[in-house]
Amino acid sequence: MQRKLDHHAALIYTMVMVSAADRISDAELDIMTYLVEHLPIFQDFDRSRIDDLGRECAELLDQEDGLDLALELIADALPAPLRETAYALACDVVAADGAAMQLELRMLEMLRHRLNLDRLVASAIERAASARHRIA
Repeated sequence: MQRKLDHHAALIYTMVMVSAADRISDAELDIMTYLVEHLPIFQDFDRSRIDDLGRECAELLDQEDGLDLALELIADALPAPLRETAYALACDVVAADGAAMQLELRMLEMLRHRLNLDRLVASAIERAASARHRIA
């Protein structure tokens, strides 16, 4: 059984999981790095953990039922206010390379359901991420 995650690990797992839905692009890696370096939620995060957390998440996702377990670990680790934050991070990662692939959209849907986010709230978060990452 996987260990319990802290809120930082859950947020990192969320970004890695969404990025890994199709293939991890350079743009997605760049946005994940930027988010961890600049968002207030990560100001007390030990950045030396990021590689280990990414690797742990990838290993978990390779296991049978790994996706369900990852979603469960993320939901268990996040208090209600940080569930919207996790979804916003996921949307930023999906929007980073300019095109949301069907697997990424399905992953967002699964995440939204597991985090019990209101559909209107999720739509607003998705729209904001799309607007932030729009090129023209």
